[in-house]
Amino acid sequence: MSDQNRLSVFKTYKLYVGGKFPRSESGRVYEVQDHKGKWMANAPLSSRKDARDAVVAARKAFGGWSGATAYNRGQILYRVAEMLEGRKSQFVREVAHAEGLSKAKAAEVVEAAVDRWVWYAGWTDKIGQVVGGANPVAGPFFNLSTPEPTGVVTVVAPQESSFLGLVSVIAPVIATGNTAVVIASEKAPLPALSLGEVLATSDLPGGVVNILSGKAAEMGPHLAAHQDVNAIDLTGADADLARELEIAAADNLKRVLRRRTEDFTGSPGTDRMTAFLETKTVWHPTGSLGASGSAY
Repeated sequence: MSDQNRLSVFKTYKLYVGGKFPRSESGRVYEVQDHKGKWMANAPLSSRKDARDAVVAARKAFGGWSGATAYNRGQILYRVAEMLEGRKSQFVREVAHAEGLSKAKAAEVVEAAVDRWVWYAGWTDKIGQVVGGANPVAGPFFNLSTPEPTGVVTVVAPQESSFLGLVSVIAPVIATGNTAVVIASEKAPLPALSLGEVLATSDLPGGVVNILSGKAAEMGPHLAAHQDVNAIDLTGADADLARELEIAAADNLKRVLRRRTEDFTGSPGTDRMTAFLETKTVWHPTGSLGASGSAY
């Protein structure tokens, strides 16, 4: 059959919530345009109900994900990188259209995002040794500090860096055992929604990452005030919205990672992992062994 006789099959972009791909419960969509203002797709315009559903899914997944071994989490993050590598051409195309980049430059961005997953995969079983350990105390005690995940984290993804920036804010959150509710870039949500398809086939348990598209100004206040959200990353919020979300987050003492100017192409460091870790310190009395009274 000639290609001229075929109907174009346009991709239907959906949310990624609880390991599934729902449309917005509101039925709303909005037009996504490329850097030249040309229509690309209709993306779901998430509602307050979608945001609540995402938090429920994230909380449900938290126990299993935080309880998994760090090695296992690293394997899964590496699997995400594998799957992205296999679909690189799709993401190169989407990033090029979304950010107005050449194909070669978009390929560099996608490759950097794949490498970022691998980088954080390697940190899952090492961050505990870096930020935890034994503490010297004056007395016959063991004093040990260990990092633990904060819980459910809302992430306002970067607006301009639709893919590398997105990966750079999601990966450290889940690498350390947290679960995430992500508000994708409003003007360039398609790479984020496609990432959901990759996560669904990468052994990542449903609900660990939940991706919403739409208006951060509409969903953000509800998530910042949500009593079952433990932390919020304001990277992609503008100054006015960030202030509003900080005030709302104070109601249940959420951890807040404030907005800042970042170059996502640089070395990521460990600060995004430690931003959403709590430190648990345990005291235990030492004992004596044998007649000599030697301590252990």
